[in-house]
Amino acid sequence: MSDTHSYLHPQIFKYFEEVDEIWHAGDIGHVGLADQLEAFKPFRAVYGNIDGADIRIRYPETLRFNLEGVEVLMTHIGGYPGKYAPGIREQLKKQPPKLFICGHSHILKVMPDPALQLLHMNPGACGQQGWHKVKTLLRFQLNAGRIENLEVIELP
Repeated sequence: MSDTHSYLHPQIFKYFEEVDEIWHAGDIGHVGLADQLEAFKPFRAVYGNIDGADIRIRYPETLRFNLEGVEVLMTHIGGYPGKYAPGIREQLKKQPPKLFICGHSHILKVMPDPALQLLHMNPGACGQQGWHKVKTLLRFQLNAGRIENLEVIELP
């Protein structure tokens, strides 16, 4: 998920009921929103450009971790294959993850980067602020080094 901008859609809990973890790619908006998600499931997040000091203290700008044999790199402003943001481009080239997740654009996008041999995901936005017309989430599984069963969820 990404770009909640202080709005937590009530159906998020229904869609994330079966997941092991929730990941937020920035622009959380309000620390209370993060508290609700942390109380519900294990929670990983990065801060976004609208997030204040209270969120920036709790979450890093960039998060790299390995889970189920998949190296994941998550940040808020990341761009997309062929047009990565200057702040992350060199890190991606130097040490490409298997999965790169970012937010910021409010545009749902999942695409491979054959040059870096990674999968890029931007879950779009699930908050109320921004120009997007549909609130979206991504749900998927990591299994023995593979990214599987990707679902796009549109919130009403």
